[in-house]
Amino acid sequence: MHQLTLAEIARGLADKKFSSEELTKVLLARIAQLDPQLNSFISLTEDLALQQAKAADARRANGESGALLGAPIAHKDLFCTQGIRTSCGSKMLDNFKAPYDATVVAKLAAAGAVTLGKTNMDEFAMGSANESSYYGPVKNPWNQECVPGGSSGGSAAAVAARLLPAATATDTGGSIRQPAAFTNLTGLKPTYGRVSRWGMIAYASSLDQGGPLARTAEDCAILLQGMAGFDPQDSTSIDEPVPDYSAGLNGSLQGLRIGVPKEYFSAGLDPRIADLVMASVEELKKLGAVVKEISLPNMQHAIPAYYVIAPAEASSNLSRFDGVRFGYRCEDPKNLEDLYKRSRGEGFGPEVQRRIMVGAYALSAGYYDAYYLKAQKIRRLIKNDFMAAFNEVDIILGPTTPNPAWKLGAKNNDPVSEYLEDVYTITANLAGLPGLSMPAGFVDGLPVGVQLLAPYFQEGRLLNVAHQYQLNTDWHTRTPTGF
Repeated sequence: MHQLTLAEIARGLADKKFSSEELTKVLLARIAQLDPQLNSFISLTEDLALQQAKAADARRANGESGALLGAPIAHKDLFCTQGIRTSCGSKMLDNFKAPYDATVVAKLAAAGAVTLGKTNMDEFAMGSANESSYYGPVKNPWNQECVPGGSSGGSAAAVAARLLPAATATDTGGSIRQPAAFTNLTGLKPTYGRVSRWGMIAYASSLDQGGPLARTAEDCAILLQGMAGFDPQDSTSIDEPVPDYSAGLNGSLQGLRIGVPKEYFSAGLDPRIADLVMASVEELKKLGAVVKEISLPNMQHAIPAYYVIAPAEASSNLSRFDGVRFGYRCEDPKNLEDLYKRSRGEGFGPEVQRRIMVGAYALSAGYYDAYYLKAQKIRRLIKNDFMAAFNEVDIILGPTTPNPAWKLGAKNNDPVSEYLEDVYTITANLAGLPGLSMPAGFVDGLPVGVQLLAPYFQEGRLLNVAHQYQLNTDWHTRTPTGF
């Protein structure tokens, strides 16, 4: 049962081959057996899961149907879940039980999805390796000496290890797509505003976006269908109709115009990954796509712009965690200043502290114009590059990451080299565009992903291209040894 995709589970439940309760028990037992070696979960919600599974079975018995009705999933531990710990991977929120459900959680629960637990993540979603979590690093099921990517590494490792078929995740600078590439999954970052951010604990409010992580594009379409939609509680949510993503999967790729940016193939890209990217291009050409070289001239400025904007927003968002209102509070403070300093110093890990300091510096009176304002101008130039490119092509294709997964601890003393691993993903967040990573091969036994980018609200186009590619390749079907 654990090898079934979300789509196969939906068909199996509809055909009464098994019940949601039976499936949930199998997966909970599997998590208990295998997760100690991966550390992909922070909290398990066995009682809630069995209660939701029984309710889903009852709804099916009463004639209800739906692709997510009775389907087991997990939530990244920054989606608020009522009465359940929502830690954001931080000591600061280790004892926080959310008093309400995030919109994404509520929508998926209403669709009948079964929540197995909350997955591990980089602290406050800050990281590309899932090593900054207060609960310890997550290990990559393809090689447990390697990172699974971050910040959604717990969701990625759990799905890749077949502990469950799909999970929610978030992407601020590549945190869905990069772990998907490192663990042989399909991951989709929707257009900014497509999925509600209400109840999603913020890192960088103008960049964060929730999305699905699963094994196939078909499964991502099912999960995104349940997540997407306008939310009046979220001021950044966009009131745009949500298409039937599954219905669009089988469209022909004949005449599809694919752009491959020349800037992607610079000295920093592993040549073996470059070869796999070009092999995926050839596969899509066989399906009728037309390929041309394009240029994104301001891509070189993306990383410095991102690492000014994101920490600036983080320093503002995380100011609420001060030991007074909620979150961790230090023992026996001498006075109010000591309370603030020690609560934040003890509650936040080193990576979060680093980014808060960078952000506060970039926003300070003497440096705002020199750094933050300039970074926002670069952001606009990057968006303009994409708009010009999409006048010529329908989608943009390239590598998701410049290298395969690295060894645990390898970049701990060099955060800048870790930041550089986001070079291909962060432009989509700066511009607010949808992006998808899909499995495209292996380098040294480790998975490699190819990234697709599309114009605003064209998630269906990305899913269609990825699904057609997956019908003609088998990379996404490979399973890590031992799982």
